[in-house]
Order: sequence, then structure tokens, then C-alpha cells
Amino acid sequence: MPAPLDGIRVIDMSRVLAGPSCGQTLADLGAEVIKIERPGQGDDTRGWGPPFLADRDGNDTTDAAYYLAANRGKRSVLADIASEPGQAMIRALVADADVLIENFKVGQLARYGLDYNTLHGINPRLVYCSITGFGQTGPLAHRAGYDFVIQGMSGFMSITGEADDRPGGGPQKAGIAISDLMTGMVSAQAIMAALLHRERGGTGQYIDMALLDVMVTSLANMNTNFLVSGRPPHRWGNAHPNVVPYQTFKASDGWIIVAAGNDGQFRKLCAAGGEPALADDARFATNALRIRNREALIPALEAMILRRTQAEWISDLERVGVPCGPINDLAQVFEMPQIQARQLRVDLEREDAGPVPLVGSPIKFSATPVRYELPPPRLGEHTEQVLRDVLGYDDARVRDYLRSVAPGEAC
Repeated sequence: MPAPLDGIRVIDMSRVLAGPSCGQTLADLGAEVIKIERPGQGDDTRGWGPPFLADRDGNDTTDAAYYLAANRGKRSVLADIASEPGQAMIRALVADADVLIENFKVGQLARYGLDYNTLHGINPRLVYCSITGFGQTGPLAHRAGYDFVIQGMSGFMSITGEADDRPGGGPQKAGIAISDLMTGMVSAQAIMAALLHRERGGTGQYIDMALLDVMVTSLANMNTNFLVSGRPPHRWGNAHPNVVPYQTFKASDGWIIVAAGNDGQFRKLCAAGGEPALADDARFATNALRIRNREALIPALEAMILRRTQAEWISDLERVGVPCGPINDLAQVFEMPQIQARQLRVDLEREDAGPVPLVGSPIKFSATPVRYELPPPRLGEHTEQVLRDVLGYDDARVRDYLRSVAPGEAC
């Protein structure tokens, strides 16, 4: 059975995380993804280590673990976009491509004849996705976009972190580059919708994606809480602004999460803890009342939960149907039988390094399962192969091109 995107060719001219993660998603779904990289350096994240991938002798390669996270399933081709050979090669690839992903500054690729208008003239069926910090329009369009900055500007950090009046209070970024990753996911969704439109009789089109736009829209109910009330929400730490109790609690030997999302679950929590009177207290009878009386309720629950171990609480609460769970580190995550059953770790063989440990796709199809066919490539690993097999360059033209991206080296 063909993969969902079998036969779709993607030219990935992006680097770092948002664009590469989008390209990796398309590769997981069966697209042929050709990653265009700068000679000598390649994707910035190749050098963002340690840790670095080790070769078969245990020595560091030049590829950081960060790079491995977003470049599975691609072929790497060297191209100097400031040179005529590099520009000509990319335009030749685009002529028979379906998608191009790029994250250069606004207007930068027009200097090299690699902008949407130029490439649309070569291939009207091309879906061209630009990913920038602030989009192609507006007063900030010219600015470079960085995930950390976007987390702050989008309002995300105003609702993330412990409350200002508590120990450790203040704004906090996420532990991952969340605006990059969210933009990569939404960009993949947009590209697939554009491909569907094209297949239904339309043409290719331009997609303008901005990290700031994606991050603002990702705030979901926090946005509407503000728009409805007129009051900007503030940081709640590990608590929830609209549900109580829905937060972390310290057990006698570690932390747990309790997510009692309705009145029945709250009553079961209190009964399991030997404190049914809390559920009978008129101040805590409904979620709305528990929100209004949060300051009185939470200390009582903290004292109750501190009396038992993490494992005891999780066992007791799971038995009565109160959502709960531990706070795992990543070693514990990958030891979980559930994670192993879902096959979220995959190992792909690379010639220089042996098995490369990676995190698999969360997408589970019944008829067209995700396929993992290529490990994250070495810099320029597939340049000659693509020149010959995709573009049909002869030996002399291949040699000339390789000299243009690696002057002074034997070709």
C-alpha cells in the first residue's frame, strides 16, 4: 500500500527546527524530501551539541543530537544559493517538485531568483511554504524570529510559570522550542491542505506561516478567557485557572498530578484520601465554588496527599477513576511499557554511526503505516545521487557542480 504522500517531492530549504520538523513529518508520511544545505556548515543545528551522535568507534560525529530530532527521512544536497550553479540546481529541482519549504528572512530569496513568484513561473503546481517569525506582512515582518522571543511576545510566558506572589514566581519559557514545533505541525497541515486543493483542480499556492501567529492562536482558552472577560489571565504555575483541583501535589516520596475535572471526581478524591468532609463542605461543592475558594481548599488537599506515597496515590486514584499520574524524567518515559508498546523509539542504521536512536511519529494509520526509511543524513551525503538520478546530470556536469560547492577538494 503506498504511503499517504507517496510520489510527493519536497524541497526543504529550511533549517533549525520549525521548517525541518515540518519536512520530517512529510517524510514520515511518504514524501521524498530533499534537504538543501549550505556547503561547509549545513543546518545550524548540526553543531548544536553536545551531545553529538557517536560513530562506530565511539568518537563524536559532526551531527548534534538536536539535528537528529528533525531530519529523519531526508536526503541532503549541498547548494550555495548565492552562486549560479546552486540557484540553477534548485530551480531544476523545483521544476518537478510539489512542495518547497523555506525559512529565510522576508524577501531574501528574491535576491537569488528563488522566491515564490519566480518559482511559480517555473512550476505553477508548486506549493511554496514560507516560515518566518512574524509573517510576510505587518510592521514586524522584517524582524528575525527566535522561539524564545516569540514565547514572550505571544503572551505564552505571561501564563507560564509560578504565580508572581509565590516562591520562584515569574515568567517561564517552555522546556522545548514550542513555537517552532507548533509552527512545524501547523505548516505540515497547511501544506497537505494545499496539496489536496491542487489535486481537486486547483493550482499550487503560497503559504505564509508565522511563529507569532501560531503561538498566539495556540493559547486557546486563555485567549477566549481574556476576550470574554477583558482581563488578561496570569500565571498559575501548575494549577489550572478554570478547574480545581487540577495541579501537582507533593506525596510523601515524590510529586503527582491530580486532574479532578468534575464534581464527581473531586468527591472520589476526597473519599480516597479519607477526607469525605471536604466534598461535603458547601464552599467546595461545585467547580465554580472551588475556584472561588481555592485558597482554602488547596492547603487541605496538600496535607491530605502528603500522607501517602506517590505509588499509593496513583494506585488508589486510578482504581476509583480520578485522573492522575507521576512526573517522569525522560529515562522513566522511555522505560514505560506504554511507550514501548506504542513504538515511540525507532533506531535507523547510518553507515558511519550504526543505529541512530530517534523518536518515532505519533501518527498511527490502520492502512498506510508510517515508514522510516532514511536516517538523518550526513551533510551533503546525497548530492551526487540527486544530481545524477533526479536531475540527470552527466559525469562532467556532476564534477563541475561538486567543485562549485567544495572548491579545492577532489571530486
